[in-house]
Amino acid sequence: MATSTDTDHRLARLGRAPIAVAFAAVQVAAFAVAYTSGSPTLYAYFMIGSVAVAAYGLDGSAFVVGAATLGSVLLVALGLPLALFVARQQPGLIAEKALNPDVHRVLYLGVYGPLLAALASLLFGVPLARLLADGFPGQQLIESLVDLPLVVPHSVAGIIILFGFGKGGAFPSVSVLGTMTGMVLAMAFVSAPYAVNATREAFESIDDRLAYASRIHGASRFDTFRRVTAPLAVRGMITGGVLAWARAVSEFGAVAVVAYSVKFFYPPAGERVTAQHAPVFVYNTYLQGGLEESGAVAFLLLAVSAVIFLVVRYLTSDTTTTGGVV
Repeated sequence: MATSTDTDHRLARLGRAPIAVAFAAVQVAAFAVAYTSGSPTLYAYFMIGSVAVAAYGLDGSAFVVGAATLGSVLLVALGLPLALFVARQQPGLIAEKALNPDVHRVLYLGVYGPLLAALASLLFGVPLARLLADGFPGQQLIESLVDLPLVVPHSVAGIIILFGFGKGGAFPSVSVLGTMTGMVLAMAFVSAPYAVNATREAFESIDDRLAYASRIHGASRFDTFRRVTAPLAVRGMITGGVLAWARAVSEFGAVAVVAYSVKFFYPPAGERVTAQHAPVFVYNTYLQGGLEESGAVAFLLLAVSAVIFLVVRYLTSDTTTTGGVV
């Protein structure tokens, strides 16, 4: 039976990148054949089987083969619908939607609004994450409150925002219904837990002796945070911000309740315009134009979101920041 050392030597001889590229190419070719023949189900079985064969060839242990096979079932459930979604798009319809000014506004709002929500989540969430990492009496109650939006139904989250702000709420002077402020609040409500939890985990991973050394050399707690712990946790902050942004991009229920349509300043037009958050717009397009038109808009939103997500991930990866030394 092959050992981990044998596997490492085998991968070193072959190279990881060529193996990954070759495997991906085989998957694409197999999917293309299965799709054109009208039997995408066959590709699902092919992928599971090919993953098992690849795991056996690279490692050979029963545990790795079993884990890879079971994991590939989840990958099929996640990846196959996405592949079919992309394959069934009509290039002409996508081009038509890509040239539509209304879609431009929706895509801009679908990136800009979640960005504001992510920044707000980080601005107020990082200090809270620092305190949670240090620990304090009643911490469990605060942690439960932070995580509560993760289990609250999306439409309920929107109703909570309406009760909490605006007329009769804690801040009656804040206009939330149908406003950009309301949309950002709804997004921040559901996305803040990701920013707080990722940042807290980053703070908790820092060696306490570093902060202790800073304090005994005369630095205040704020200076220690600014010069020691915050720079060391910056990757966790960025990760939390990206996750919060991604969660806000996908939010539908809370935004639909609070700010179905919003007015905002649109730089290309040089004036305030009215548009809907991307998921709300996609849903309306589905109701009015059917699956094909809504699919084209969804494809554009998915492409823009994926590009931004991958660029941020690349810029914050270990190999990027360390010059390829890991």
